[in-house]
Amino acid sequence: MMTEQKKVAVLYGGKSTEHEVSVHSAQTVCRLLQASGKYQVIPLFISKEGYWFLQKQCSTRGPEDEPISPVILPQGGLFIPSKNIFLKPDVYFPVLHGTNGEDGTVQGLLEMMDAAYVGCGVAASAMAMDKEVAKVLAREEGIPVLPYQKISRGVAYDKTALEAWAAQTGYPVFVKPVRLGSSVGVTKVLSAKTLHQAVAFALRFDTDALVEKGVEKPREVFCGLLGEGENLRSSLCGELKNPSGGFFDYQAKYITQGGCETRVPADLPDQMQKDIRRFSEIIFRALRGSGLARADFLVGQDGAVWFSEMNTLPGLSETSLYPQLFEASGVPYPQVLDRLIEIALRARERRRGLSLERAG
Repeated sequence: MMTEQKKVAVLYGGKSTEHEVSVHSAQTVCRLLQASGKYQVIPLFISKEGYWFLQKQCSTRGPEDEPISPVILPQGGLFIPSKNIFLKPDVYFPVLHGTNGEDGTVQGLLEMMDAAYVGCGVAASAMAMDKEVAKVLAREEGIPVLPYQKISRGVAYDKTALEAWAAQTGYPVFVKPVRLGSSVGVTKVLSAKTLHQAVAFALRFDTDALVEKGVEKPREVFCGLLGEGENLRSSLCGELKNPSGGFFDYQAKYITQGGCETRVPADLPDQMQKDIRRFSEIIFRALRGSGLARADFLVGQDGAVWFSEMNTLPGLSETSLYPQLFEASGVPYPQVLDRLIEIALRARERRRGLSLERAG
């Protein structure tokens, strides 16, 4: 007897600088879910303006897309005005990288809808998206992070003092938006001459920017996370290598052919691999993570390891690091997707079990 297919609404696109990357990731997720035969996939495209559309196939905006609205009601779903009907997915699968998707905003909406959804909750998503908050939590857990300064839009800062800090810390420094991904808005600064220009550039994309000490010729190493609590699993580590010798900006990651090379698993000493996996699990739990994430680290030429950031909605195309990390660890991508959906359904049941009555 065949098990009834679960309805999975895949969310992608979004109001984000990573809009196109999101669509690319979602196309893989939709295809693999459909191919398994276990799920009825509902492709939901969100435009850069924030409008929601039901699509026949995961893609960019098309003329046949059906406008829809998420509905905040008990067991709320999706309203299709032109047909005056509701859709009620069993689970939502956000594949929304960056702002308005990875930062807890859509997670909050889905919780208001009493919906099951894949990935980290509101608090974990928001804390991980904020690079400074994630670094503070990592540091509290005894995990090394690089020195940094924070600059906020609309708040005057002492330019001379920042120049002195950067000179004392040592160039290069990296200037980056606090709450953004895919290296958007990031600048490698080699001298005080371009420092403030880089700060202004980062603040075009976010209200806060970090000025962070650079590492001389670092290795960029990554670890995948799958699960929650005591059932959390970390992957073998992977590494990105840039043939040009530069850092991995958006151009190198997504546009320039051969801009970066993936090595999974990474060629690391056994103890370093164990340490990075342990650090990844500690930080994920400290952030109250659930479902999936990718932890990013820098490794110096002397073998020192620094935590960089936690991505709670990493790239999910077949060529992305996260699926590769678990494939190398013996967990095929379709199994990863099954596990994420199971965790999402259990998380909603836990939320539903919480009391809304005052004690006594």
